[in-house]
Amino acid sequence: MKKTFIWVVVLVLIVLGIILFLGKGSKLEAPTTENQTETNEQDMGAMDAFALPSDYNVPVENTSAPVKEFIVDGKNFSFTPNMITVKKGDLVKITFKNTAGFHDLVINEFKVATKQIRTGEEETISFIADKVGSFIYYCSVGTHRAQGMWGTLKVE
Repeated sequence: MKKTFIWVVVLVLIVLGIILFLGKGSKLEAPTTENQTETNEQDMGAMDAFALPSDYNVPVENTSAPVKEFIVDGKNFSFTPNMITVKKGDLVKITFKNTAGFHDLVINEFKVATKQIRTGEEETISFIADKVGSFIYYCSVGTHRAQGMWGTLKVE
């Protein structure tokens, strides 16, 4: 009985040793601040070539439309809130606050987009909600939209 116990312990130690040895090269580590800065600079460099069309972010003329203001927080990979509801004809002002990462906020149907900004920065966009329907707002950086960084603007 004592020999069997010793063999079981030896076998368990061998298996654990193999697991530790094989797993040594594939550890996933959280990025350091230095690595995060490199990634952000690479993202920014890649996006420098991307310019918004000239008909985006046209200033809103003086209007007596009701003003609906929202603050949207963005982080890896979500927006809060992810649903905004307004009435047709409202002047919509969205302040996008980036709480983590490198992001922007784009609404193609209303031809508005923030600049791509870093953690702690914010940017405001304004437009008249002149179409009824549900419209997607999203982050255009890399694959952020595909990873779930989008929300819905509902115009009633």
